[in-house]
Amino acid sequence: MGLILGYAEIILAIVCFLFMWSFRNMNSQMPWNWPLLGMLPSLFLHVHRFHERCADVLEWSGGTFLLRGPWFSNMDILGTVDPANVHFIMSANFANFPKGPEFKKIFEVLGDGIFNTDLDLWTNQRKQARALLNHERFRKFLIKTSWEKVEKGLIPVLEHVAKQGFVVDLQDLFQRFTFDTTCILVTGYDPGCVSIEFPDVPFSKAMDEAEEAIFMRHCLPESVWKLQKWLCIGHEHKLTKAWGVLDDVIGKYVSMKRKELSQSRKSDGDEEGLDLLTSYINEDEGMGLDCDDKFLRDTILNFMIAGRDTTSSALTWFLWLVSTHPEVEKKIREELNSILQPKEGEKWKLFKVEELKNLVYLHSALCESLRLYPPVPFQHKAPVQPVILPSGHYVNPKMKVMFSLYAMGRMGFIWGKDSKEFKPERWITDRGTIKYEPSYKFLAFNAGPRTCLGKEVAFTQLKSVASAIIHNYQIQVVEGHPVTPNVSVILYMKHGLKVKVTKRWT
Repeated sequence: MGLILGYAEIILAIVCFLFMWSFRNMNSQMPWNWPLLGMLPSLFLHVHRFHERCADVLEWSGGTFLLRGPWFSNMDILGTVDPANVHFIMSANFANFPKGPEFKKIFEVLGDGIFNTDLDLWTNQRKQARALLNHERFRKFLIKTSWEKVEKGLIPVLEHVAKQGFVVDLQDLFQRFTFDTTCILVTGYDPGCVSIEFPDVPFSKAMDEAEEAIFMRHCLPESVWKLQKWLCIGHEHKLTKAWGVLDDVIGKYVSMKRKELSQSRKSDGDEEGLDLLTSYINEDEGMGLDCDDKFLRDTILNFMIAGRDTTSSALTWFLWLVSTHPEVEKKIREELNSILQPKEGEKWKLFKVEELKNLVYLHSALCESLRLYPPVPFQHKAPVQPVILPSGHYVNPKMKVMFSLYAMGRMGFIWGKDSKEFKPERWITDRGTIKYEPSYKFLAFNAGPRTCLGKEVAFTQLKSVASAIIHNYQIQVVEGHPVTPNVSVILYMKHGLKVKVTKRWT
């Protein structure tokens, strides 16, 4: 009996010690490196505020921090916001940091699309995507589509909620808007999600659930999430169901397009047939790509994520920032008023793309919003060969290097003491022009050879929507509505953006 009591006292002492140890480190600034588990407990303790936690740790550590994963899991991650490291990885040493097989496992739902591929397959896809996106016909199609969806989709909804005095979730509305426009530009079909009926959108819900599951794959050992997948539980079960929805919807679009094109071939001079899906199918042989249904499925999904998610995220955070910073809102309105014709006066108006392209303050405010709230808040790379980064940190092929774009925008050593403030003026030179910031410092549109091809597409839509809303309506966030980032690979607001809309003009 005495021996049993002795063992019990020892076990109790160990439990008390571990409890006190964990309690002390739960409240410490830096993650604690546990035996066997590494820093995984700290990661999950703060996972609900992952982006803010990254910013805190990287600020405390001077810009670079090694997160130790569980033993034997190959989950060591070097987090960095050092611009020299970013430039080295994204540009100077680009070939040594491909997306790689580990990235493709985590993002497997994207298939062999442009975000997942490397080497010749990526090069060919990027070449063709650049040619299509930069084509004058596509640009005209983009401007026409954006204008019509603002005029006939977004504005009627805003007029309706303003007249009725309803509370509307702007994030949901922007997701619907960008889903419609992206779907039209990519497939040629309008799903009609922007309407006063607010119809259910299974595709959008599936994308959200897939992105949340992808995020969790970053936090768990591969063996754990693969077990969840095999058991059909948790986020992996949601991902499987979401994957089916995405395949089904995209498959229908591809089938409809093939049938449409087989029945009626349109000449190059026609206004219709400018969507990317039509271009890929019609120019299959000339592109040097095998545009079978699998390729088209992967390509469409990659474009949909790029167009729908990033732009709607950017719009949501931008309108929230502007509506909560009256001095910025006033300056944007003054700039919009400055391009009105004398005969127009101050009244209801939708601005054309050409009218907005030279507005310095609007562009600066958008860049500032993207700096603080980048739609893709983090990304990771892994080296093929071991290498020492400019910061002096060693990385090998069994490690990941993660950039926190969310944290980069909040670092005083990068952006100055006022780095956490929303200050569009930081983007304006003394001459009154847009100030250039290198991509390895402002990473919202990526950097190096993988710089975003859709940057101009994004700014076209952002300016069209932002100008229409800011000039014509007053947006007021519902009192007490919580605004906090979600936990996903796309930076959305966890609870949406609930606002009331009032008209500025009768």
